[in-house]
Amino acid sequence: MPDEMDRYLFDLNGYLVLRKAIDAEHLRALNEGIDALLPLEVGEWNGYVHGHNYGDDDGFNLQQIYEGGEPFERLIDHPAWIEHARHFVGGEGTFDWHHGPLFIDENFATLRGPGEAIGLHSGGHTGTKRTQYLFYNGEFHCGQIDILMALTDIGPGDGSTMVIPGSHKANLEHPEFELHKMKGEQDSVDDVTGAIEVHLEAGDVLLFVDAISHGSARRSNPGLRRTIVYRYGPSWGNFRHGYQPSPALLERLTPERRQIVQPQKLIPRVPQRQV
Repeated sequence: MPDEMDRYLFDLNGYLVLRKAIDAEHLRALNEGIDALLPLEVGEWNGYVHGHNYGDDDGFNLQQIYEGGEPFERLIDHPAWIEHARHFVGGEGTFDWHHGPLFIDENFATLRGPGEAIGLHSGGHTGTKRTQYLFYNGEFHCGQIDILMALTDIGPGDGSTMVIPGSHKANLEHPEFELHKMKGEQDSVDDVTGAIEVHLEAGDVLLFVDAISHGSARRSNPGLRRTIVYRYGPSWGNFRHGYQPSPALLERLTPERRQIVQPQKLIPRVPQRQV
């Protein structure tokens, strides 16, 4: 559960860094799990894990990474961040709470190499309901909380995630937004006024509300930047893309994890009458 300083800094800046959230053994298992899924091309499937990108020099994504094995399943309700996600998404004491307030609408690993980056996107000025930031009656009600996990050290030259602190509450579009947006002329957050690089060690986690303006620096170092992102929202949400959890995954998950992956149960239909 976030303490009062976490709450204050999250409200102020729109993000938190959770140091050493994932232990060394788990990190090794996650990296080995990714290795076992490769090589994979965009559009190809390995089981229920899908090769994907956004059509630009933004790296390669392994969508539905929680299908990749037990180490990835463990991330669904990881104790280092699950109560933070629950607190900032909100909904406790409301109808949502009775269905479990959380739902993962997207989960993926990203591999990003030299020359690759993702451009600036989001911001409070957009007013997007899905990713909104709201604090009301003493409680947080955020549409989407992103948990970005560093599987490798991410420092200068490594293509760090970049954020503009406080931009989750911005009323105006950043004057440099168009130049640096995804698929824009610059297509990275390098040199954006007010943006900062968030450097992480392997095992650290960056938690942020998706309404914050964010993207990445362009990687200049050799090798690959490896991250995993799980996006948590309220239980009434839907998948960002057209993916669905596999029956095998749902079968082997704990009840607590299954509720986050599929919070709404299908109502069985046995018709007594035919219209």
